[in-house]
Amino acid sequence: MAAIESTVHRTSEDFKKNRLAMEALLDRVRKIENDTRQASESSGPKFAARGQLLPTERVGLLLDHDSDFLELATLAGYGYKPLDRHGREVAGGGLIAGIGTISGTRCMICASDSGIEAGAFQPMGLEKLLRIQEIALENKLPFVQLIESGGGNLMNYKVENFVIGGEKYRNLARLSAAGIPVITVAHGSATAGGAYQIGLSDYVIMVDGHAKAFLAGPALLKAATGEEASEEELGGARMHCSTSGLGDYLAHDDRDAIRIAREVIALLDWEKDTAATGTAPAPRYSAEDLMGIMPIDNNRAVDMREIIARIVDDSDFHDFASQYGRDTICGKARIDNIAVGIITNNGPIDPAGAAKAAHFIQACCQSGTPLLYLNNTTGFMVGRSYEQSGSITHGSMMIQAVSNASVPQITLFCGASFGAGHYAMCGRAFSPRFCFSWPNARCAVMGSEQAANTMEMVARAKSARSNKPVDEEKLSEQREKIIHNFEKQADVFATSARLLDDGVIDPRDTRAVLAKALHICLDAQTRTTHPLSFSVPHP
Repeated sequence: MAAIESTVHRTSEDFKKNRLAMEALLDRVRKIENDTRQASESSGPKFAARGQLLPTERVGLLLDHDSDFLELATLAGYGYKPLDRHGREVAGGGLIAGIGTISGTRCMICASDSGIEAGAFQPMGLEKLLRIQEIALENKLPFVQLIESGGGNLMNYKVENFVIGGEKYRNLARLSAAGIPVITVAHGSATAGGAYQIGLSDYVIMVDGHAKAFLAGPALLKAATGEEASEEELGGARMHCSTSGLGDYLAHDDRDAIRIAREVIALLDWEKDTAATGTAPAPRYSAEDLMGIMPIDNNRAVDMREIIARIVDDSDFHDFASQYGRDTICGKARIDNIAVGIITNNGPIDPAGAAKAAHFIQACCQSGTPLLYLNNTTGFMVGRSYEQSGSITHGSMMIQAVSNASVPQITLFCGASFGAGHYAMCGRAFSPRFCFSWPNARCAVMGSEQAANTMEMVARAKSARSNKPVDEEKLSEQREKIIHNFEKQADVFATSARLLDDGVIDPRDTRAVLAKALHICLDAQTRTTHPLSFSVPHP
């Protein structure tokens, strides 16, 4: 393979402007994450008084020492709620979720963020839970739950959340039946439907004096039947571990529960995660450059090979059909010694580029090579010549290939992801194994100016047909309204809030995040599970 020769000028004014803009966006992401963390940790005195650990402390103890934690969907639900009383922007959906190593085994971890509103589901919390369950199932990751939740917020009850929410229970049953262990630590309350999250687990650890699981608590029980019973009688940890059989292990406190969970996972003797063979050569160019390469203005061109050069081993890239469909870049490289097929764009996708990409996807499926999409396109080329050249036909071929690829696909939104180009480059609806965004990424059916111009032309044509004068003031108001509506939904603070990706990452961490994702995908392919015809029942 040939190493990419970079032409980036770090001292140029454009590079400096791009870097400053990227840093500002990244700072905003980090502020939202810090606000959420502070909101949870502000409950520390209450937890300490009860002899409990904060959710972040529980996750920290659960993970192996010095191991990394790939946190997912930290912006889930951002902007759905007003600022809290301290002026903080709280996101995350009421869950701390991510992939980390426990007793040498890579697991999906989902912890109720009970420091915020007692762990009640926050906006987009259900969607976040369903997504991480999907990732765990696809990638054969043991699913570890740390539960302490007030359940759904009845003040914000929505019937669709109740109906669709049943999917989280179905997913737990499917995980277990697929031979993927579900390990649950009940740190506190799990009432009504939440009790089934415990019941559908393979291993249950309950904290004495704190864990509670019942379908109806004392107040509801009395209101419904007139019967009086204490919380411990109805669903306390001791009762469930000694009488109902729901609990498998009774823990003295949070620390003891985490210790037991780590022992349970260690004794699964789960096939250990693979490591790359040997030490992978680092890229020849600094990851710091990624902060200044991508222009914030999506209309400005960038050579995506400059991005590739800073994330692949030794900056080596084997360009595929480089003289054909030149604005669509396809080729193979290695990331942490793992072979990967890369598809990206230096502009809109034309018929030749779409045909080339479809061919390349097929070739990668034939060789079993995972695919990485680096999204940076304003969509498909339009116009008479492109339509006559088969833009629809070849674009459909590319979408067919993406939809039916038999290898793991990972998507990274590096810049623009507009129109049908978003679909052809394996957007969220096409179920990539992982889907991450850079802080500058933008997604929309088209640019805001294009949308406004289109509707203006429609309005002017309508006035001409009816022989009426154009109301310029009204047209100007319409234009501003359309642009505002598109702009407020296009950036990562809107898309990531809606779970249209799995999280926003620092561009400098791209190589490490992609390497981890690729290892997870390959481990899943080689891991042997022992599926059941149904999930493991409790006594």
